[in-house]
Amino acid sequence: MRSWRDAFWGRPAVWLSPSDLDTWERRYARVLAVLPYALLGVSTLVSQVQPYRTPRDRLVVIGLAMLAAGWVFFMYSLPSQRWRESTGPMLVYFIGLLTLSALLESRSEFFIAFAITGFVQAFFLLPSALAFLAVAATSCLIYLSPPNSSFRNIAALPVLVFIVGLQTVTVGGGSFLGAKISQQQAQRRRLMADLEAAQEENAGLHAQLLTQAREAGVLDERQRLAREIHDTLAQGLTGIVTQLEAAEASGRASEQWQAHLAQASALARESLREARRSLQALQPESLEGSRLPDAIAEMARRWSETTPVALSFGTTGRPVPLLTELEVALFRVAQEALANVARHASASRVDVTISYTDDLVLLDVRDDGVGFTPGAANGFGLRAMGQRLRLAGGKLEVESAPGAGTALSASVPAIAAAGGE
Repeated sequence: MRSWRDAFWGRPAVWLSPSDLDTWERRYARVLAVLPYALLGVSTLVSQVQPYRTPRDRLVVIGLAMLAAGWVFFMYSLPSQRWRESTGPMLVYFIGLLTLSALLESRSEFFIAFAITGFVQAFFLLPSALAFLAVAATSCLIYLSPPNSSFRNIAALPVLVFIVGLQTVTVGGGSFLGAKISQQQAQRRRLMADLEAAQEENAGLHAQLLTQAREAGVLDERQRLAREIHDTLAQGLTGIVTQLEAAEASGRASEQWQAHLAQASALARESLREARRSLQALQPESLEGSRLPDAIAEMARRWSETTPVALSFGTTGRPVPLLTELEVALFRVAQEALANVARHASASRVDVTISYTDDLVLLDVRDDGVGFTPGAANGFGLRAMGQRLRLAGGKLEVESAPGAGTALSASVPAIAAAGGE
C-alpha cells in the first residue's frame, strides 16, 4: 500500500542526494537546469521569423515567453532542493508549465521545442506514476495545441491514442529505467564507499592487533625468561652460595670442604647448561630420554644431597608420556617447590608424590615446616608456578597455616604425547 502511495505522492522518480552525484551526473544536472531556458529561447527566436497578423500577436508571444521564463525561474530554479522534492509544489509547477507551453504552441508551432521540457523534467519532479501521466499529458499537448493540428479531428483519435501511448511508454519507460540505473549506481557507490571505509577500519584494527600481538609476544617471552631464570640460575646460584658457605664453615682442613666445593662446582656447571637450554626454549636436560617420575626422582635425589631435610618420593597410577609442555610444567613446579622448602620451610621432612589418573596428572609436595598464611606470601616463585600451570591448562592449589606445614598440589590434564599410550 505504501509503495502505491509513494508512486503518486512522494519523492521524485529520479532523485539523488548531492553526495550521490558523480561527475557526469553533476554535468547532466547543470544541463537540466539551463535546458528549459535554452529551449524557450530558441523557440522564441525562431517564432519571430514567422509572420503574424498583427504586431500585437507578436508582442503576445514575446510576453507569454517571458511569463514562461519567469514561471520556470521562480517555481523551479530559484527554490531550494527541498522545494523541488515536494510533490505538491512541483505538480503545480508542471501544470503551469504545460499551460504556458500550450498557449505558446497555439500561437507558434516552433514552441514544440519548449513543450519537450515536460518530457525531460517529468521524472525529475514527480513520483513515477504521476511522471508517466505527465509524459502522456505533454505528448497530448504537443499534438493538440497547434491551431491547424490534424489530431483535433475525432477520426484521428485512435491514431492520437496510439501515438501518445507509444510515446509515453518509450519516453517514460526510458526515463524510468534511467532513473533506476542511476539509483542503483548511486547505491553501488555508497556501498563501495562503505566497503572502502570498512577496509580502512579493518586495516587499522589489523595493525592494532599486530601491535598488540607483538607486545603480548614480547611480554610472554619476558615472563618465560623470568620463570626460566628463576628456576635455573636463581636456584643454582642459591645452591652454590649454600655450598660455599658450608665449605667456609667447615674449614679447609676438613674433608667436607672438598665435598662442598665439588658440589658447588657441579651446581655451577648444571646451572650453566640449564641456562643455555632455557635461552633456546628447550626442555630441561633431566627430561630428555627419561620419564617424568624418573626425572623428578633424580632431581629430588640431587636436591636431598644439598639439604638435611628427609625426602620421600612416590608414584601412583600408571605413568604415561605426556605432552612436553605438561611434563616441563610439572618438573619445574616440583623443582621450585623443593627450593622453597629448602629456603623457607625449616622442615625436617618433605614428601613428593606424582599421581596418574584417567583425566589428570597430579603432583603433591608436602612438608612439616613452619608454614605461612596463604595470600600473605607474594613471592615470584608461587606466581611463576601458577603461570606455568595455567599456560599448560592446569592449576595450582596451596594449603598452609603458620606452624602447620605446607601442602602444594599441582594438576595438569593427562594428554598423552604423540606415540604415547
